[in-house]
Amino acid sequence: MKLIKRNAFHITFFTFSLFVSCVQKEHKNPLINYEVQNEMFFVETMQKHLDAVTNKDLAALKSTLSPNGNMQLILPQTEITNTVDAFMKYHEDWFAAQIPWTFETQILNTQIGETFGIAITEIVYREPERDGKQYFNRMYVSYALQKIKGKWYIIKDHASTIEKSTDKKED
Repeated sequence: MKLIKRNAFHITFFTFSLFVSCVQKEHKNPLINYEVQNEMFFVETMQKHLDAVTNKDLAALKSTLSPNGNMQLILPQTEITNTVDAFMKYHEDWFAAQIPWTFETQILNTQIGETFGIAITEIVYREPERDGKQYFNRMYVSYALQKIKGKWYIIKDHASTIEKSTDKKED
């Protein structure tokens, strides 16, 4: 009986030692795991923001914005706004308008640091009818995100129109 207990102890000790050594090897370079997680959370926040606009979801949209209240919005032919409140007011008014529209989004590229990153997106805004014709506005939108208390937040949104259905075509 003592032999069985002693063998069980040795097997348990060996298994535990093997587990600890594997865990330690896995954590020798924690930067790799951190970078992967950091990028995953960054892209997750960015996608949540884009989906919130697409779905006209004000609560989800606000949850992606800086808790410090800073949020810069730069749109063509519009004055710059610099606060979460102004950003939310703009989106509340836009979402409340009785115009059917769609918003197609794609994250083109990202550059992600430890506490600051940028994302470049392509967005196509469409209305089924504007002045008797289908309307679209294809834009590149750059976003700046900042990590605050371990979580990513959008702090800047700068849209640049690339092509609109209303652009004059050269013959």
